[in-house]
Amino acid sequence: MNFASKALRDVTFFPLWLDHPDAPNVEPQLIGHASADLLIVGGGFTGLWAAILAKEAQPERDVMLIEAGKVAYGASGRPGGVVSTSIMHGLRNAERLFPEDIAELERLGQENLRGFRDTLSRHKIDAEECWGGELTVAVGDRHVDDLLAECDLHNKYGHKAEFLDAEALKSQIISPIFSAGCWNRDLSGTVHPARLAWGLKHAARALGVRLHEMTPMQSVERDKGILKVMTHDGSIKARKILLATNAFAAGDRRIKSRVVGIRDRIIATQPLTDEQLDRIGWRNRQGIYDTRTQLNYMRLTRDNRMTFGGRLTYYYDGTNNTDPAGERVVQPYLRLAEAFHRTFPQLDDVQFTHAWSGPIALTTRMAVHFQSYQDGDMIWAGGYSGFGVSTSRFGARVGLAKLDQEDLPELKMSFATSMPSRIPPEPLRWLGAKITLHALDTADEKGGWRHTWLRLVEAMGFPLT
Repeated sequence: MNFASKALRDVTFFPLWLDHPDAPNVEPQLIGHASADLLIVGGGFTGLWAAILAKEAQPERDVMLIEAGKVAYGASGRPGGVVSTSIMHGLRNAERLFPEDIAELERLGQENLRGFRDTLSRHKIDAEECWGGELTVAVGDRHVDDLLAECDLHNKYGHKAEFLDAEALKSQIISPIFSAGCWNRDLSGTVHPARLAWGLKHAARALGVRLHEMTPMQSVERDKGILKVMTHDGSIKARKILLATNAFAAGDRRIKSRVVGIRDRIIATQPLTDEQLDRIGWRNRQGIYDTRTQLNYMRLTRDNRMTFGGRLTYYYDGTNNTDPAGERVVQPYLRLAEAFHRTFPQLDDVQFTHAWSGPIALTTRMAVHFQSYQDGDMIWAGGYSGFGVSTSRFGARVGLAKLDQEDLPELKMSFATSMPSRIPPEPLRWLGAKITLHALDTADEKGGWRHTWLRLVEAMGFPLT
């Protein structure tokens, strides 16, 4: 039996983060009719941050939040949990998209993360935060120069980034395939995503937000100047609505023209022993990304498990891309386990205890944007493309400002006034995704037409390499 099959043989197909005794009770579903000044649809990170920010800004505002399932059961309970100052999916992406605004976007990103940390402190939320920074590692020699340039770019905009050559990198993480690193020590680190969501839920309720789980929105219409949302067993009249549904709204006819739901996968090891930790030398517990075209990311948990993620997948017409219960068989995780073994062959005795996947709301921008409906009284905020754990707070803040037509300088910036490009419909969307994901999987090893295809996709707006 090979490593992947052996290491996955007793795995539980459920997110490690949600398999936790601190999971709170589910709030009752809405039955009957209700009204609110502000209705937030979606109990993930964006919705929870929006609820807290709205009530802290205006304590007298009547805020209601509805969630189709359980808080944190969707995308917010399934990511890697790396938090960053970047609000535009990294500095290079910000430079690609909005070069004229990059300095201000960096300032806003750092301000956002300070607000993130302050909220956790004020509301006594234990999200198992670890502020060891972010470490980007080069796989092979081909990406070393790019990594050095990335370090220089971070330092240009006030970060404390340190370039690590192959020998210096071994003092932080040991892998036979890592040839250099860029360690950004500023503000960033890791959190326990579900504990973060549950803590935000508790804080929102303490502030007076009315919260109903198991209450999916079924439709919305305007009724005598007021928006009326129908749910399974009731209705809500609201002056303003923030749609905080991210990837789960990618099935909507209007939203999905610019957003595609795509699945990402993660596996988690048993708690590593001190001796196993010594083999990999991971002393500062950074959140780590590698530079592979089909990248992997990894971090340690408080009890010394390693989570290891990557391997994107797209299903035709989005049918299984946002289903939380999807992919509960071993096969989709075998290649991810093989990638783990190539990265850390010295951990050939580990077992994986949990394997799961979750949805990412992907756009050509790879960063948050806003869509307006109902004459501006309903705003959708999302499209974080895998960078939503901390950026969702920023998306919630700007989404609320757009909804309330505040005189906020950020609303005049290009990111808030523009939209990502449209994405072709099915079946072209599925065909393009299959070719692109195959190219991502094999480009580093086989090259050829794959790099040409990826450059073509990048020319269409997706930054892939």
